[in-house]
Amino acid sequence: MSKQPVIFTQNISESIDEMLSRYSYDKLFVLTDRNTFKFAFPLLENSKLCSNAEQIIIEADDTHKNLEALASVWKILSDKHATRRSFMINLGGGMVTDLGGFAASTFKRGIRYINIPTTLLGAVDAAVGGKTGINFNGLKNEIGVFNPAESVLISTVFFKTLSREHLLSGYAEMLKHGLISTPDTYNKLLTLDFSNLDLDKLLRLLEESVKVKEHIVEVDPFEKNIRKSLNLGHTVGHAFESLSHERKSPIQHGYAVAWGLICELLLSHMHLGFPVERIRQLSTFIADNYGAFPITCEDYDSLYEKMTHDKKNE
Repeated sequence: MSKQPVIFTQNISESIDEMLSRYSYDKLFVLTDRNTFKFAFPLLENSKLCSNAEQIIIEADDTHKNLEALASVWKILSDKHATRRSFMINLGGGMVTDLGGFAASTFKRGIRYINIPTTLLGAVDAAVGGKTGINFNGLKNEIGVFNPAESVLISTVFFKTLSREHLLSGYAEMLKHGLISTPDTYNKLLTLDFSNLDLDKLLRLLEESVKVKEHIVEVDPFEKNIRKSLNLGHTVGHAFESLSHERKSPIQHGYAVAWGLICELLLSHMHLGFPVERIRQLSTFIADNYGAFPITCEDYDSLYEKMTHDKKNE
C-alpha cells in the first residue's frame, strides 16, 4: 500500500487548488454531510472546489455510515457520469472520509480521492492510514478496504467550528498515539489545557501524532502485526459506544476510546506490568476532561459479549 502524503496547512483553499493542479481529471466531486456542507464548505469559497465540483451531500453522524448511504453516493457518481479518471474529495469527519473513501475505492473498481478532515478525530484517525469502510449488521466498520487517499490536507481552520466535546473526542486518539510512542510525546499531550486552548500548540501536537500513525502504517499497512497497537482502547471503547447507542444516549467515539484506554491499560498492568504511575497520570487527565462512563454490574455481561465480537480484540 503506497504512503499517502499528509499536508498541514493554514491556507486550505490555496492548498486545495495547488493539490488539484497536480492531477488531471474529467470530473471533480466533493462529498460532505449536511453539517460539514453548512459549516465547513463555506471556508473553501475561494478555491476551485466551489466552482468546479459536483456536490454529493449525505446525512450526518455515524448511524448513516451504512450501505444505503454508500449506494446513494454510487448512484450520484453514476448519474453524473463519473469515470475512472474522475476525482473525489471527502470533506468531513471520520464518517465522511470512511464512507467516501470506500465509495471511491469501489466505484468502477476505484477512482482517486483526497481526504480533508474537518474534525480533530478525523484528522488524527480516520482520514490517515488508508482504511475505508461502512458499518453493517450492527457492527462498526464491518465492510471496507485498505486504499489510501492520494493525499490528506489538514488545517486547524476547521477546528474553530468544533465544540470542546468534539475536540476532546479527537484528542483521545492522540493520547493513544502518545502511549505507543515516546514518553516525551506522551507527556506533552498531558499538558494541553482545554479550558484555554492554544490551536497552534494543538497543531504541533497533531503533527507529531500523525507521524506516529504514519510510521506504524508504513511498517504494517494491512494490520498484520504492529498496526494492531493502534487499536488500543478500542475493544472496550467500542463496547461502551454500542451500549450507549442501546441506551439511546450515544457518546462520542473518542470519549469511548478514552475510557477504553484506562480499562485496557489496567489489564496491561495486571498481565504485563505496565507502569501504574502512567495509568494514574492518564486517569487524572481523562477524569478531569472526559468524566466517566456510567455502568453497573448489570452491564458487565452485555459489555463482555460486545467485546468478544469486536474485530479489534486480538
